[in-house]
Amino acid sequence: MYYLYILECSDQTLYSGITVDLERRVKEHDSSELGAKYTRGRKPVKLVFSKEFQNRSQASKEESRIKKLSREEKLELIKTYHDAKD
Repeated sequence: MYYLYILECSDQTLYSGITVDLERRVKEHDSSELGAKYTRGRKPVKLVFSKEFQNRSQASKEESRIKKLSREEKLELIKTYHDAKD
């Protein structure tokens, strides 16, 4: 199983990525040098969106699509995600 995720950094910017272990990856972004260079100076990070995929190809395609969205479109995606969970 692969996960696409979006993090909100301490400076309110958004970072997206994919992983097979969501909990471990968020911890890496937040507390170690194994996190992305982008997030190292923007700690703490907060997981604001995640979605499961059957394979890496599907997750990568969706990540690419999301990275092309404007900030406003990403925030709307996150809001919709949270509204669906409630």
